[in-house]
Amino acid sequence: MGFALSADAMSVTICNILGNPHLSRSRRIAMPTFFGVFQGLMPILGFYAGSLAASFIESYAGIITLVILGAIGGKMVWDGFHEEAEDVRDISYKVLFLQAIATSIDAFAVGVAFVAEGVNIWMAAPIIALCTFALCALMLFIGKRFGDRLGQRAQVVGGIILIAIGLKAMFF
Repeated sequence: MGFALSADAMSVTICNILGNPHLSRSRRIAMPTFFGVFQGLMPILGFYAGSLAASFIESYAGIITLVILGAIGGKMVWDGFHEEAEDVRDISYKVLFLQAIATSIDAFAVGVAFVAEGVNIWMAAPIIALCTFALCALMLFIGKRFGDRLGQRAQVVGGIILIAIGLKAMFF
């Protein structure tokens, strides 16, 4: 489950590093940390919120994810075509926070399902968080390698991938 839930966070991580190859060290460390924490926290929230908020969140999860990732991806594509190649950017903590929420909404629904399955949430949530952290850290390394090869086009590619993830969340 940890691997499955971390897929979107991994994709966003690689897009972030492709689009922003000169991220500061603190942002590179924050990225897998934010994603791991939220992927671990959301199942706990879902587990305890149960059916109270689950139907509401499930109803709007795709729209929320599309809006957040679509806006960030669209900005990356725009910047890829309109900014100088040597321009050094850094992703804000606010953007990382929003991305962490957008990529962990499905983990909330998993937490709700864990209630019905009798899963020990206090064992499952840390495993999900650690898987996400480790896989996102790996994606930073891989993304840096590809980003160096793609150059300025990496930002456009990363933005398009973020938009595609948002569309997938909305329609599938």
